[in-house]
Amino acid sequence: MFALLKSIEQKSSTVLALIFNNMKLYSKLVFLVLFIFLGFQSIAQKFAYVDSEYILSQIPKYKSAQLQLNELTAQWQQEVDKKFLEIDNLRKAFKVEKVLLTKDMQMAREKEINTKEDEAKKFQLEKFGSDGELFQKKYELIRPIQDKLYTAINKVAKNNGLDFIFDKSGDLLMLVSNSKYDRSDEVLEELGVVSTSSEKGSNLPPQ
Repeated sequence: MFALLKSIEQKSSTVLALIFNNMKLYSKLVFLVLFIFLGFQSIAQKFAYVDSEYILSQIPKYKSAQLQLNELTAQWQQEVDKKFLEIDNLRKAFKVEKVLLTKDMQMAREKEINTKEDEAKKFQLEKFGSDGELFQKKYELIRPIQDKLYTAINKVAKNNGLDFIFDKSGDLLMLVSNSKYDRSDEVLEELGVVSTSSEKGSNLPPQ
């Protein structure tokens, strides 16, 4: 009987210890959540965001650069498509005529087709490769605009005492945004650009 009571007492002590430890853990979690919440509340005004896609769409030089790049892309892609279509037609013709050709003639035709294919691939790489003409042209036309945008964003951040400015158009997923924290028009003003769009706004859920 004494052993049974002792066992019950030990089990009760264990249960109470677990409950006490869980309460301490719960209290710590509550404190941590409150600390984070209050911390964010206290520095909320040091955060803002911009919509770089919207800003760039309002800059005439950017629009002009994009138009020029689109025209070059279309022109070069048309040339690439023409070259590969010619190669495809040559292969089809060779397949039909192969039985009528001597071995030497077959080898010569295959060599001609392979040479044209190598030239087409080289042309495609020169225009659209990672260091190709299109990339170089983008760098030449877009980079100066992006540099000015970055400088303007930094000035807006400094003028408003902001620690962080997020980009709504970037990799950061903004599920909800309040337009009162949007500094895009201030950046445009810093760039000397007058907005011609009325599409910008918040995406807060309806009340």
